Amino acid sequence: MVRATGAAVIALLVLTTTCFAENYVVIGDMSSKLRYEMQQHISPDPGISRMKLSCVIPTSSKSITFEQEISAVKLTFVPPPQDRQEKTDRHGNRIITAIWEQPQGAATAKLAFDARTRTRLELLNTQSPFPLAPVGPDKDLFLQPTKQVQSQDAAIINLARKLTQGATSQFDAIQRAITWVINNVRYVNPPPQYDALFALKTGKGNCQNFSHLSAALLRAVGIPTRIVNGITLNKAYHVSRDQGPLTFKMAQGRHSWIEIWFPDLGWVPFDPQQTQLFVSNRYIRVEIGVDNNETINDGLVRWSKIKGSPARLKMQEAINAAFDDDRIVLRGRRQEYGPQGLLLSPQVSSDFKTVALAKKADLPRYTDQQLKGMRFILPYIFGNLSFPINVDFAFPGEGLAKGSQQQITRSFLVESAEYVTGRATQYAQVFLLKEPIRLDKISLALHNFGGDGMLWINLMADQDGKPGKQIDASDLVELSSISMRPGYRWVDFNFKKEPTILKPGYYWIALGFSGGPIVNWFYTYGKPVGPVEGTRHKGVFDEQWSGALSYEFNYRVMGKRAKR
Repeated sequence: MVRATGAAVIALLVLTTTCFAENYVVIGDMSSKLRYEMQQHISPDPGISRMKLSCVIPTSSKSITFEQEISAVKLTFVPPPQDRQEKTDRHGNRIITAIWEQPQGAATAKLAFDARTRTRLELLNTQSPFPLAPVGPDKDLFLQPTKQVQSQDAAIINLARKLTQGATSQFDAIQRAITWVINNVRYVNPPPQYDALFALKTGKGNCQNFSHLSAALLRAVGIPTRIVNGITLNKAYHVSRDQGPLTFKMAQGRHSWIEIWFPDLGWVPFDPQQTQLFVSNRYIRVEIGVDNNETINDGLVRWSKIKGSPARLKMQEAINAAFDDDRIVLRGRRQEYGPQGLLLSPQVSSDFKTVALAKKADLPRYTDQQLKGMRFILPYIFGNLSFPINVDFAFPGEGLAKGSQQQITRSFLVESAEYVTGRATQYAQVFLLKEPIRLDKISLALHNFGGDGMLWINLMADQDGKPGKQIDASDLVELSSISMRPGYRWVDFNFKKEPTILKPGYYWIALGFSGGPIVNWFYTYGKPVGPVEGTRHKGVFDEQWSGALSYEFNYRVMGKRAKR
């Protein structure tokens, strides 16, 4: 650990103006065999007269890029319910509802099955024109507006028409819309609303917003799009590249994505946060519908209570996936077109127009003499600041009351976090300063699971887009001073002992530790504020930070900026 002495002025290499895009064509195969288990535990207070739990049984399905084979399905309830109902809705979702009358205590549902999942990324040939010809009545349903997919709204219609103007192929029209969503919507969880218009107006949202906005833009120009609800599994996978491997990892929990209908390909999955024409084989497809208000059945808990009773109900959900076999061979090649945010795609044979590359602006340059004349007195805060603070992820359900009838729906609030105090892997997060600051502290979104020892932050220079020389270190923080109560919160690391002036440029944060702390660092899907290559990892004995991660850790840089 290096500690600076005396006042320090830190300068980094200033980037020159350049073009950038983060569209990767990926070829290869992902094939897995796993045993899946979801357990839901419902705890009612006294005074509840009836309790219902609905489950959707995943079925085998196949598209041109993704398929899942479901077998050995077993759904059990303890204690056995007084009634068990089964139905298949208009989309083919198989829904089983258990009903307990006058429940005397907790109930548990356990769904288990075997799954084979495969994603094949080969050359796709689609000659589907745009605009599409009229679709049949079974597809027309997925062109209609809903309360969450407001494809009839003037703002959405105008944007959709502007984005797709001049497109002659369906693929081109879709790629333009998905690119816009990736470039203009930032992932936050939980947002106050989940609909398309909220994402359009605020530029923020979770997986539901990404799905609803993408569906709204596409439906507005006549492209059938449906919503998929399912599960993502937290087993990482790697895409090999010339620049080093790019690692993808989702939290283990519920997720929303879309499927788009092509006349010559059928229904094809897209995750408008990061992939087009496929989803990885870490996805389990569960339920489909016109929006997430309709795909509400899996994990839906409803109950009635005695009049005047304050009784409430809690639901805890646990997901486990044991991989018996997992074979991943993926190769990615960066393209000279596409969004600024990360987008993966198979190779496509179709007519399309490349999206013009954006320009990176030059950062201002300052001499040491100029910095000496500056007064750093104005507050400065920057970082990936949005995450669910103090949330107990063991009880994420969302409640809704209607008189004596109440319900909890499945939650998309997931614990996206990395264990960062292990002995095998080190992690680093970049941040960009566009003006000089005096650094006071850096905060990380952490949860303390126990152990002992000390934590600190190592601040490193940037060297060719990777962590370089260590230039400063924070004060030590005792692990025992960090609360162990459920949830993630900011932990401050101070740099105030000696004033450190940082010039504009890129810097890297790495968490140092001693002893045996057990600490997770929360992350956000995508790159809300930083570059795609801005989250790195390496083995503890490796010299090079060769691996990049698809997500961005939550951090906060605080200090003083100069008064102009």
